[in-house]
Amino acid sequence: MKKTSEAVIEIAQKMVQGLRKLKFSEPVHTVYNPLEYAWPAHEQYLERFATGPKRVLFLGMNPGPWGMAQTGVPFGEIQAVRDFLKIDAKIGKPLREHPKRPIEGLGCSRSEVSGRRMWGLFQERFGTPKAFFAEHFVANYCPLVFMDEGARNLTPDKLPAREMSPLSEHCDRHLTELIRILEPRFLVGVGQFAEECLRRVCKRAEVVPGDGVGAKGATILRILHPSPASPAANRGWSTAVEKTLVEQGIWGEKRPKRA
Repeated sequence: MKKTSEAVIEIAQKMVQGLRKLKFSEPVHTVYNPLEYAWPAHEQYLERFATGPKRVLFLGMNPGPWGMAQTGVPFGEIQAVRDFLKIDAKIGKPLREHPKRPIEGLGCSRSEVSGRRMWGLFQERFGTPKAFFAEHFVANYCPLVFMDEGARNLTPDKLPAREMSPLSEHCDRHLTELIRILEPRFLVGVGQFAEECLRRVCKRAEVVPGDGVGAKGATILRILHPSPASPAANRGWSTAVEKTLVEQGIWGEKRPKRA
């Protein structure tokens, strides 16, 4: 029987193969897939942390230019990936690199606010990756980065339906398999788009996460997206998210003791 991490790596590789066939038109000018040029780092992330069933799956939308685009890790803010998660794999370059969005890997001097907030909260509450990943995992719905000619970020929900449909087919299939492998009882969308993806996939595929008590009633919910573009996120994101997760019974009111 395959280890959990091996199964997760396999479905990620299948998604990468499928996404290679897709074409995108204006306003999309440049597309990055960090699961290709940063695959060693992403594989390291999966090998270390996608181990065994997870009680909670956090799902984001797609990579940010200074986060996963640089590191290959979901919400992959440089310092968090390098110093907290201890990812040290070599990161390459996309085949077509936008001059305004260079890939510098773990040597990038920019810091992505969303990733800093996400991993900062997890580190503050759990202390170590081992303690956090014992019951949690973090993934993105779509691994692709879309930019217009001026290098402005384009989120997947802004793509025309004719291009979003085949993209969703590959991403939905991957998410379905990820849920089946990890068996989470709580599916947490980081923002509205991710929550909608979780609900759609679970409804269409009749995904039943888990095998034990409550398996058929997996809870799907949303937390505030940590983007600095959100005024609400800038007014105490960590406090708001921790409150939501405690109220939903995902986290306890008291923070766990550090090992």
